[in-house]
Amino acid sequence: MSVASPINLILLSLFAVLLYFHFRPRQPVSLPSGPPPAVFRIYTPTKLLEFNGQGDRSVYLAVRGRVFDVTPGKNFYGPGGPYENFAGRDASRGLANQSFDEDMLTKDLSGPLDDLKDLDQDQLENLQSWEERFSEKYLVVGKLVAEGDPEAPAS
Repeated sequence: MSVASPINLILLSLFAVLLYFHFRPRQPVSLPSGPPPAVFRIYTPTKLLEFNGQGDRSVYLAVRGRVFDVTPGKNFYGPGGPYENFAGRDASRGLANQSFDEDMLTKDLSGPLDDLKDLDQDQLENLQSWEERFSEKYLVVGKLVAEGDPEAPAS
C-alpha cells in the first residue's frame, strides 16, 4: 500500500481545503455607524419647529419642557406619520388628551408655554405614561423654554 493512494490524496486535498477556509483572509468586520452625537440644547418653540423631519432633518418633540429626539420613530412622528402634527412642537396637551389633532397645538409660538394647569387627573396620568414611554425609548436632547426666557439662546 502506497502513501500516494487515491484515498490518501483525496483526504490530503480535503485537509488542505479545510485549512484554507479556516485561515483565509477575511474582510474586516465593520460596525454600522451610529447616529450623530446629540448635544443637549435649549430650544424655543420657533427653534424647535425646525426639527419637524422635513428633508433629512431630525424629528424632535417636547413633552413637559423636555425635548426628545424621536428620529428613530420618524415613520410615526415624521412627515406622513400618524403623529406628524407633533413633529417640532410641544406635544404635551395632545398626548394628555389622547388627541393628535392640530387644534391641540399652541398656535402662538412666541407666547408663553402651555402650563397645562387645566388638565384633570386622567389627562395628567395619560401625559405621564407618554413621558415615561418617551424616556425609555428616545434620547432627551434639550429643554423647551418660551421665547424671551432668560435661558433662551440669543438669535
